[in-house]
Amino acid sequence: MSDKPADIIGLALAKGVTLGSAESLTGGLVASALVEVPGASAVFKGSIVAYDLMVKNDLLGVSAALLAEKGAVNADVAIAMAEGAQGALGVDLAVATTGVAGPDPDPVSGAKPGLVFVALAGGELGTMVREVQVEGDRADIRSAARRAALLALYDALAMRE
Repeated sequence: MSDKPADIIGLALAKGVTLGSAESLTGGLVASALVEVPGASAVFKGSIVAYDLMVKNDLLGVSAALLAEKGAVNADVAIAMAEGAQGALGVDLAVATTGVAGPDPDPVSGAKPGLVFVALAGGELGTMVREVQVEGDRADIRSAARRAALLALYDALAMRE
């Protein structure tokens, strides 16, 4: 298990798997970590930073009804973001992050800072989502979400034949 971007890119290269991301809470931290690795362009196709609800709907296809009912911070939205990114970017594996970095709770769901959802589409087991509860300030929460997303990519790649 690794959250090292070089390990993820190396595995993706070895297995011929393309990668992408949809990021809300992390605002591009996952993509930035991956593109720091030389040769990443061979497997990492892109990222959609969907911070706004309308961007989640317009670019990733997240249901407006779902967003209105539950807000952006829940497992269903994370799943829809990952699947939307997989389709929009045309990649084998896509990871998505959503959550509350704080300091205020999510205005729709009331979720408190530190609640994070990371979803991965295209894995051997289908689309999976992890809920992570993080203690700390805004930077700590975003960093932990980045790490969880990278771990999800690594795990999915490691399981792939």
